[in-house]
Amino acid sequence: MMSCKTKLTLRYTSCIAVLICSSLYTFANEEIEIVTEIPIISNKEDTQLNNRDKTFINFKPLVNNHGSIGLINNKTARFVEESSWSASLYKGDPDIRLNLTLYPYNWLEATLFYSNITGKAYPGYEFQDYKDKGFNIKVKLIDEGKFPSLAIGLDDFAGTGFYSSEYLVANKQLGKFDIHLGAGWGNLNGDKSFKNPLGQIHDQFLNRPVQFEDEGGQFQPRRYFSDESISFFGGVQYKLSEKLFIKAEYDPTITPGLVGYDKSKSNFNYGIDYNIRDNFNVGISFERGNYTSLSFSYSSKSSKVKRNYETVDAKRNENEFTHLQKILALNAIGIKELTKSALSVAGGTVNLEVSSSDYFTLQDLEGTINSAISDAGISSEIVKSYKIGGLNAYSEDENHEFSENKAFKDGPIIRNRTSFNVTPFLAAREGFLKLGLIANNDTDIIFSDNLMFNANLKFSLADNFDELTAAPIDTYPAQVRSDVKDYFQAIGDQIVIGRAQLDYLETLSKNHHIMLSAGLLEDMFAGYGFEYLWFNPNNRYAIGFEAFDVYKRDYEMRFGLQEYSNVTGHLNFYYRNYGAIPFDAKISYGEYLAGDIGGTFEISRSFKNGARFGIFASFTDVSSTQFGEGSFDKGITFRIPLPFGDNFINYAWRPLTKDPGQKLNRKNNLHDLLVRFQEIN
Repeated sequence: MMSCKTKLTLRYTSCIAVLICSSLYTFANEEIEIVTEIPIISNKEDTQLNNRDKTFINFKPLVNNHGSIGLINNKTARFVEESSWSASLYKGDPDIRLNLTLYPYNWLEATLFYSNITGKAYPGYEFQDYKDKGFNIKVKLIDEGKFPSLAIGLDDFAGTGFYSSEYLVANKQLGKFDIHLGAGWGNLNGDKSFKNPLGQIHDQFLNRPVQFEDEGGQFQPRRYFSDESISFFGGVQYKLSEKLFIKAEYDPTITPGLVGYDKSKSNFNYGIDYNIRDNFNVGISFERGNYTSLSFSYSSKSSKVKRNYETVDAKRNENEFTHLQKILALNAIGIKELTKSALSVAGGTVNLEVSSSDYFTLQDLEGTINSAISDAGISSEIVKSYKIGGLNAYSEDENHEFSENKAFKDGPIIRNRTSFNVTPFLAAREGFLKLGLIANNDTDIIFSDNLMFNANLKFSLADNFDELTAAPIDTYPAQVRSDVKDYFQAIGDQIVIGRAQLDYLETLSKNHHIMLSAGLLEDMFAGYGFEYLWFNPNNRYAIGFEAFDVYKRDYEMRFGLQEYSNVTGHLNFYYRNYGAIPFDAKISYGEYLAGDIGGTFEISRSFKNGARFGIFASFTDVSSTQFGEGSFDKGITFRIPLPFGDNFINYAWRPLTKDPGQKLNRKNNLHDLLVRFQEIN
């Protein structure tokens, strides 16, 4: 039975939402036809997964100052399709902000922001402006139909709270107009014109702490939606053309608040946005009657990995199976076994066993294989089995016994690849942004299915890492990550070795897999160890453990070692959910690089295009007081496919770089390798 308190909470929370939605609904007494411009279905295979939401409007969603879908400062109840992402840069007064926004679901928007606040000194470095990192989140409550769409959000809900606010917002499309209206708490409560209805539930909702308690980085739910009053905000976007949009909003942001904005001369903001290209947008706005701001944003819709498929014409008198082998070899797929059970021209079954480690998803691999089968002119039924490394990853025939790979009869396979990436260092006390353009050379030597060597060489083409001179503040319980600046400086001076490791992979028996590794395992640690995994492709869960004897590498990033060493290891439990809210979960318990003991919780979402978004948090025997600002290690991970070739951006974003709760950054782990050839949830 629902308690009286719960009923009151629902009643008063709902009354605000009803008020906002009904206000917009009065503008139109009949349902407006919704035209889909940004498709929610990226391909036919996604239909079942994405049919939960089919109501995108015929407006290009604009990115606001905070990286969220919105206008200028205000958020809206608009979303884009899952697996999309956007990056934006905002220059205003007194803050500059970098934003990265991810969409793991059609109903969820998560934003990472990093800001430089002019005029506020960095403690201990008064000549530097203050740097701030934080998280924003927005959740869809109602899709637009006859009634407006509705969303709820929290900004800067952990950390310093400089931009801390909560809101409810509704949207309605009326012809070429897209109108939003919302109610805000915290920094959005500059007007303080309406009493907070949640105060009827408990007096706590009427008292909002001015500062975050204790050390920053903690979640403090009692702050959320608390204040004596609330303020309404709203705005409109008008579509002048397919590329040009004008926008206006009423913005009650507190000025001045924790961020030292000049006292506003007006609560109205005006702006114009222009789409230079489909994915690239530039905006200029006049804010609060005080100043002009400029913003740039890049957005990417969900799409397949654009792998460069190669084919070749058959030679005279060449049979179709030889032709198939040649095409697959061109696409980094080695045939281990190819047999035909019946030799009739009209039918029969072909058993195809292949090996590849270059493909991120089953969809990606099978797309290439199916194209090769078609080009080779094979009409027989194909029964496929896949190996990745020495691991039996997937078979369409449960009774299939994997064979020895014959692809190495002429010696090892050597692959070399050069790539370039921008490596940032955020929130340095020495400046707002330190970064480098890094050239990477990766060499894979595959001696057999089971045995392979990987080496990574790095060289900085341009960087300002030599300016990273400030020593780390915290090195408890041991310095394993907080001296990362010294490694960055080495990259700027010479060719360094990022990785040089030998891996042996083996399926010991059905569902039992092992990997042995030794060498320079990552930028900061060398060592040796192993990983075991029980993995049944028909089960949602998997269990394993790992243990590594590791040694701290010297700052030159060659073959030298420091004195610090430790044995790190974890018990790992994995679970894949295929329900209404698909996700992958991982729970680990063990000893970390610095010797602290505890657990890490990870939740992620993977997509058929190779994208993956996730969050993690580690809690160890290092207390929140000992950890200091941030209280515990946490962050967001993402893998984003780039719009050219089969390139990805892999990154783990943390508010702070500290030593507790740190794991090895291994190139591969058994579970990630094996689930590549499982259906994406």
